[in-house]
Amino acid sequence: MASVAAEDKAEKAERSPKAGAFSAFERMVAWRYLRSRRKEAFISVIAGFSFIGIMLGVATLIIVMAVMNGFRTELISRILGINGHMIVQPIDSPLNDYAELTKKFAAVPGVKMALPLVEGQTLASGKGGAGSGALVRGVRPEDLEKLTEVAGNIKSGDIVGFASGQGVLVGSRLANQLGLSAGDQITLISPEGDVTPMGVNPRVKSYTISGIFEIGMSEYDATIIYMPLEESQLYFNAEGIVQSIELFIDNPDNVDELRPKIEAAAGRQIFITDWRQRNQTFFSALQVERNVMFMILTLIVLVAALNIISGLIMLVKDKGSDIAILRTMGASSGAIMRIFFMTGAAIGIVGTIAGVLLGVLVCLNIESIRQFFSWVSGTILFDPELYFLSQLPAEMSFGETFTVVIMALVLSFIATIFPAWRASRLDPVQALRYE
Repeated sequence: MASVAAEDKAEKAERSPKAGAFSAFERMVAWRYLRSRRKEAFISVIAGFSFIGIMLGVATLIIVMAVMNGFRTELISRILGINGHMIVQPIDSPLNDYAELTKKFAAVPGVKMALPLVEGQTLASGKGGAGSGALVRGVRPEDLEKLTEVAGNIKSGDIVGFASGQGVLVGSRLANQLGLSAGDQITLISPEGDVTPMGVNPRVKSYTISGIFEIGMSEYDATIIYMPLEESQLYFNAEGIVQSIELFIDNPDNVDELRPKIEAAAGRQIFITDWRQRNQTFFSALQVERNVMFMILTLIVLVAALNIISGLIMLVKDKGSDIAILRTMGASSGAIMRIFFMTGAAIGIVGTIAGVLLGVLVCLNIESIRQFFSWVSGTILFDPELYFLSQLPAEMSFGETFTVVIMALVLSFIATIFPAWRASRLDPVQALRYE
């Protein structure tokens, strides 16, 4: 008899509303409140909108942050792909010893390549007299081969003529503007020409286009011309000297650590600038835009969390008699609070998970989606002329995605606290009296 009584007592304890925190009983009641019923259809609709809001908010945040990261990565790779991470310029005397300095800089640990450079602005003209401003960059043929962003993206022609010192490389957009192709002649006009008794005459010279490259950034493809270093020295009246030496390093973020080593290797007075200083305004604006977009899009998740609050408050009002019955059966106020907390938190958790899956799916197919909408609308979405890049990039960051998930869960959990607390404070006597 004693054993039977003990078993009955244990069975009642298992079915008692006083079971432990987040017990099977509390989870069961929370799940029943989430299930749609005919008379509770309106509450279920609100819960559905809350779920959709959180899902879209999380997905939008992940997609936008991934696109912003992709922009930054692509722009850095494009900009730093043809420009040095550190630029060495002379102070006291010209860089007529650039060959020796280049070897010294290349020997510094962490430096991948040292590139002596001559630069100058010219007016480029082609067939029919069409003209366009251009930036001539004079480099050594062996250095150009190491610039994979250029040498690896030759769309027509080759670099054989460039290597022999007989030709130049022209950006694809510049070639299109001038109506030129590989093998044609391009005429360059420099304002810094020969000095005569009548003044300075512009220097005009024609070169054969050895090849046409396409980096993928319209700004570069429409303005840059690569010329052999010795020919550029003659063209810009800079025989035997270069204007700067660009250094490409293994990790662009380590420029501060390498600065004293470069100064020591130079053995003379030099002035060093890095890629962050040259592009500070651009990347600062990109970072500000990224942070503002994050804050604005967070409001979507916040609005969805407010929907959870309104839905739970209506659920508490509708379930007043149920709460009173549970309290009279012995359920504590903490149990009631946990039941409604789990009800609201479930919407936030499932919505967040669905949002992450949707965001990842869109990020993995972002370019295909862009092309589809371009085809549907019949317009060019993400025009390379405006956005510099020919494709829409997306690069997800685990840290940022984790931050978005935590933020969405925290907002969802906070949104459930007040309705759950209100349910736990409901007086069972008053609830049953007015039922």
